[in-house]
Amino acid sequence: MTGELNRAAVIAEAEEYVRGKLAGDFSGHDWQHIERVRRSALAIAQEEGADLFVCELAALLHDAADEKLVDDAEGALKEIRGWLLARAVPEPMADHVLEIISTMSFKGGSNPPMRTPEGKVVQDADRLDALGAIGISRVFAYSGAKRRPIHDPAVKPRESMTPEEYRSGNDTAINHFYEKLLKLKDLMNTETARRLAEGRHAFMERFLEQFYAEWEGRR
Repeated sequence: MTGELNRAAVIAEAEEYVRGKLAGDFSGHDWQHIERVRRSALAIAQEEGADLFVCELAALLHDAADEKLVDDAEGALKEIRGWLLARAVPEPMADHVLEIISTMSFKGGSNPPMRTPEGKVVQDADRLDALGAIGISRVFAYSGAKRRPIHDPAVKPRESMTPEEYRSGNDTAINHFYEKLLKLKDLMNTETARRLAEGRHAFMERFLEQFYAEWEGRR
């Protein structure tokens, strides 16, 4: 596609592109995750006054260059940039989308704050999908895919981590709640996401109480 930007066509092609990239994923980063993040991003963007097209496009593409899922993240970003430009997405807009998807990851909490309203929206939408009932389901799916244990009382949660340490795999599913998930409520960028995060965060706290009670045979 060349010439004038056809936003509807770009979104439709982005859906097809991402479906192909994430086909067969069983780590919680599948197409349904993308679809949930897209819906949340659009809802938050409407509340916060962010650019809907940039938010939707970044939400669709946000895992296509994630280093958890691809062997060559830099190469994947270059591919995405070429894909966007080939569809007449203006270069500044394409670079904005790339900036969002390359800097929104948690990485142990070491990434700088998102620069633009659209980046804040998409990051919040992705983080919301790591909370609540869906977040609990995804952390166990991811841990199983990476062959990590559910829980080991001898392995303590890490307080602070470099991106390399965060990706090292020296953790458990339950520890991931403390190393990332329970921190996300206070890291939301937008008022809309902070409001949505409250209930999901509380649900995870109740889950952990029940988990420990069952683990210790108290219930």
